[in-house]
Amino acid sequence: MTSLLQILLLILDVVWFIMIVHIIVSWLINFQVLNLRQPLVAQIWDGLNRLLEPLYGRIRSILPPMGGLDLAPLIALIGVYALRIILINNAAAFY
Repeated sequence: MTSLLQILLLILDVVWFIMIVHIIVSWLINFQVLNLRQPLVAQIWDGLNRLLEPLYGRIRSILPPMGGLDLAPLIALIGVYALRIILINNAAAFY
């Protein structure tokens, strides 16, 4: 059962990393460091959006409109980190 805990923590770490990359790439695109007309950047951006939009969409449906400020990635990061803390604190259940 320890391996199950480790697999779950690995999945959460991968999701955390993908979300951080998505946030950084969105900043770079908004500050015009990266251009979506470049095929590689457009493919990476599209792939990240396809991976994370189902998660962000559910969060956005709950949050009130913020006038251009998207808090869905922040809420998702906090949720992933909270799940990680819950799993680590309840690790005794996996033994």
